Amino acid sequence: MSMKDKEQTPIQDTVECIEALAKIVKDNELSRIKISTEDMDIVIEGKPGKGGMPPHLPPIMPISPLSPIGAPVGQTPPAAAAPSATSENNETGRFIKAKIIGTFYTSPAPEKPPFVRVGDTIKEGDVVCIIESMKLMNEVTSEFSGRVAEVYVNDGDTVEFDQKIMRIE
Repeated sequence: MSMKDKEQTPIQDTVECIEALAKIVKDNELSRIKISTEDMDIVIEGKPGKGGMPPHLPPIMPISPLSPIGAPVGQTPPAAAAPSATSENNETGRFIKAKIIGTFYTSPAPEKPPFVRVGDTIKEGDVVCIIESMKLMNEVTSEFSGRVAEVYVNDGDTVEFDQKIMRIE
């Protein structure tokens, strides 16, 4: 399309195009549609609970070591059992585990230093890594104080729910 054609496109045609796209999103229960051209981007999002976001799924809750997934925000979770002092492999210490499925990152950005390294001393509440899930970066904080004895996951690896990430002594 030449510049001359772009200048002659009336705004009514653009509005009609947007309305038609909105109708497609609504009629097909899509969650989102994006159209890009050289001179504009159009993004139309459907209502929550439509296409790709089934209404039966619970809302996404903030994740922290003190509030397990699915616990209502502001409600104190029931007391959890204390972490085991030894594991099946006779490893001593406590374990930081993944609270969600996602990609494990040791630092806030590729050019930044890692949050912690083996041998570092950490305190309860310190950020020890990030797990990216659904394009959201979730900081993982330590539930206890101690020294980082071992890191079980490499930067960029996928982690599963409840997978051991680090051992703290």
